[in-house]
Amino acid sequence: MNIVVISNDDLKQELLSQGLQYGISVRYTEEITAVHSADCYIDLLFQPTKERINKLQQLHPSLIVVNSVVTTGNELPDDFIRINGWPTFLKRAIVEASSSNDEIKNKTENIFSCFGKKMEWLPDIAGFVTARIVSMIINEAYYSLHEKVSSKEEIDTAMKSGTNYPFGPFEWSKKVGLKNIYHLLESLSKINSRYKPSALLKQEAMQL
Repeated sequence: MNIVVISNDDLKQELLSQGLQYGISVRYTEEITAVHSADCYIDLLFQPTKERINKLQQLHPSLIVVNSVVTTGNELPDDFIRINGWPTFLKRAIVEASSSNDEIKNKTENIFSCFGKKMEWLPDIAGFVTARIVSMIINEAYYSLHEKVSSKEEIDTAMKSGTNYPFGPFEWSKKVGLKNIYHLLESLSKINSRYKPSALLKQEAMQL
C-alpha cells in the first residue's frame, strides 16, 4: 500500500504515535504532489480553497482524506473524507471522521489501520465531537479571564488538577491554534448562540 501524507513534522509525529504497519510505503511532503500508484492522499494541512480542492481532485482515483474540522462535507466534493486532524487530537488511537459513502469508509479504515488507528464515523457537522467540546471549554476560560476570575496560568493549573485534562484551556488553545478555535466557534454560533466566541478570545485570535 502506498500512502502520501501532506503534513508538517508535528502532525506527522502525531499520525505515527501508534506506529506504522510493516511493509507500508508512506511519503511525507508539505506540498500536494502527484505520486505514481498512490492509494491514498492524507492532507493534514488542508485549507478549503478552490485551488487546493481542485489540486486534490486531480489526484483521483486515489482516496482523498482531508483535515477539515470546520468545513463540512456539504462544502466539499462527495468523495472527500473529513477527519479531525487538529494538533493534539491526531495522536489519539481514534480518528473522528465523516463520510456518507460506505465503500470509501472501508478503504479509509484500512488506510488508518496501517497507523494503528480506528475510525469513529460521525455525522457531517462542524467540529465533530471533541473539537466542539474543547473549543467550548477554551471559550469559557476566556470568559472567566475577561471577568478577572483568575489568570491564564491559574485557570490552566486548576483545569489540569481538577479534571485531569492533558492541558489547560489556554495551553490547549496554543497547541490547536487560537484562530482554529475562533473559526469553529464563529461557525457554530451561526446555528446556536451559545457558541458565540468571547470578545477577548476573538481579539487575541485576530492579533495572530
